[in-house]
Amino acid sequence: MSQFWGYLTQMMSQPLMIRALIVAVLVGASAPVVGTYLVQRRLALLGDGIGHVALTGVALGWLIGAGLDLTPGALAVPGAVVAAVVGSVAIELVRRTGRTSGDLALALMFYGGIAGGAVLIKLAGGTSANLVAYLFGSLATVSPSDVVVTAALSGLVLVVGLGLRWVLLAVSTDRPTAQASGVPTSLYNIALAVLAALTVTTAMRVVGLLLVSALMIVPVAVAQLGTASFARTMTAAAAVGVTVAVGGLVLSYWYDLPPGATIVVLAIALFALAAALRPLTRRKAANP
Repeated sequence: MSQFWGYLTQMMSQPLMIRALIVAVLVGASAPVVGTYLVQRRLALLGDGIGHVALTGVALGWLIGAGLDLTPGALAVPGAVVAAVVGSVAIELVRRTGRTSGDLALALMFYGGIAGGAVLIKLAGGTSANLVAYLFGSLATVSPSDVVVTAALSGLVLVVGLGLRWVLLAVSTDRPTAQASGVPTSLYNIALAVLAALTVTTAMRVVGLLLVSALMIVPVAVAQLGTASFARTMTAAAAVGVTVAVGGLVLSYWYDLPPGATIVVLAIALFALAAALRPLTRRKAANP
């Protein structure tokens, strides 16, 4: 126990780890909120598609920054935000017109995003290694400005995701009824797509663009094993998200592991444990 408190004290004495912890809490709370809507709409892989497109935005930011003689990577995050928002809105419009199926549109985003990022980063004078931090996350490079940006984006996601939850739920689960009631479903669908894009770009510092969807979806899957209502599922998912984000960060510090992958592995392990214990809790509830 003394060793535990020694590690914790050492960790909290470092400004870098404090910033990383703040970012982990913010992302862990906000990502599952949007993920709950995506699960309701059966779009669990949308975060992956947006993440791949955001990679192109990262590389485009490098290219523009190189042309303006800025610090390498200075425009990576703004580029990722713009590309993710444009990509999410585009896929929503494609799904709404019905000209291309949702899974085909996501596949195009997967392949095009990775390929576009690799080509653009080369044109910017960089290498594929420059994209690794964005692909897998890099809490070790979180700066004070990153904390401010993450706080602003996470706050926006939480305010909109929680403030409009009943309207967004109606649009996600029963669009025809919501439309017949006068709800501008197309507008809210686009708003949800933009929220997903902001969540992806917010979480890329924590788990990386390749794993961001896991932090959005797996906590929701864990919460659904023990809750029955939408509101409770969202609340429990946010709690699970914060738990695995902080727990993964602490484990990665202690054992020198990649934080993004550690967070995702911890979330999946928690899901496996919850799934294994579910029959026991059901039996206990049936026989009080």
